Order: sequence, then structure tokens, then C-alpha cells
Amino acid sequence: MEEVYTHIANLGFPIAVSIYLLVRIEGKLEYLSASIHELAKAVAAMK
Repeated sequence: MEEVYTHIANLGFPIAVSIYLLVRIEGKLEYLSASIHELAKAVAAMK
């Protein structure tokens, strides 16, 4: 049973951290995409 707890501790923590980081980065990527889209519009308007 102790081995099971060790495996959960060794795998569960990295999985939880990865999910947390992916969720945070997803929001920032959406914001970055919107900014790039707005920049493309501004550049197109300058031409």
C-alpha cells in the first residue's frame, strides 16, 4: 500500500502542476492571439 502512495505522490503532483500551468497559459495565449489580430488590423489599415 505504501508503494501506491509513493506512486500517487510522484505522479499526482506533477500532473496537478501541469494542469494548473496549462490552464493559466491558455488564458494568456487567448489574450496574445487577440492582440496579434488587432495588430494585424492596424497594420492593414496603415497600408
